[in-house]
Amino acid sequence: MRRILVIKTSSLGDVVHALPAVSDMAQHFPDAAIDWMVEESFRAIPELHPAVRRVLPVATRRWRKALCARQTWQDLRVLRHQLAEDPYDLAIDFQGLMKSALLGLLVPTHRVGYTWASAREPLATLAYQEKFAVPWSLHAVERNRQLAAQALGYAAGPDLSYGLRPPTAAPDCAPAEPYAVLLHATSRPHKEWPEDHWIRLGLALEKRGLRSVIPGGSPLERARSQRLASHIPGALAPAALGLHEVAGLLGHARVVVGVDTGLAHLAVALGRPVVAIFTATRPEDTGVYGSPLAINCGGRKQVPSVETILQVLPC
Repeated sequence: MRRILVIKTSSLGDVVHALPAVSDMAQHFPDAAIDWMVEESFRAIPELHPAVRRVLPVATRRWRKALCARQTWQDLRVLRHQLAEDPYDLAIDFQGLMKSALLGLLVPTHRVGYTWASAREPLATLAYQEKFAVPWSLHAVERNRQLAAQALGYAAGPDLSYGLRPPTAAPDCAPAEPYAVLLHATSRPHKEWPEDHWIRLGLALEKRGLRSVIPGGSPLERARSQRLASHIPGALAPAALGLHEVAGLLGHARVVVGVDTGLAHLAVALGRPVVAIFTATRPEDTGVYGSPLAINCGGRKQVPSVETILQVLPC
């Protein structure tokens, strides 16, 4: 039995983009034991994949803020013990960053990753025993699939599967009626869609028989959710949700509309119809991908109109 460690720690969208590579590995090596090293805040995602045996949470963001703290070193000792107690045959660094490469050095096994020209941070490649070239022209999902295929000696097929098992039930905040999830929150202000556009979209969805559910994570995002919901009849702005609850909310939605955010990619992985709105980045690089139900609108300095979104909505 092959024991494989996947290193893909963050961000949410990047973690989702690595799921099809895990599905490919499981398809070609059904008896493989696949573990995943991921930031503790994102552990709910690989836990939803049936091919992942064990999730190893790390806390690099928390550790960096307290390098001398006793808890930090205790966490690292626990991680080293977990990595050594069931030795791996291979560790694949899908991240290609210095932080992921340093975590990989904790793993006593053969470490592989991208070549100098293919890695996001080329110095990370110094930690690998074997390196593989993957074109930057490929979508992030396909870059991950190609790296795994070269590392394990198989050909990635044309069909891909995210492999997630959606939560069996929506969270308590979800309405009983059909609903749409509107994902307005993003990490960078220049990726946002104007508030009046969201309101007009919500009003149009209400006429189509769909209630709008508008989640938000931070206090600022939840305040914006409440502000938008106040202008849309029947709209809900739920309290802060954990990632597993958000997955349940997305997995039972009739449709999801979102800006360039990891949750939009998660909705695709859960098999939902998704319309992704791009205003500052190229969807060719990291747009929603891998499903006929996934539609990208807009692009760099191209803000799509409400009418454009309504035309492509599959409902």
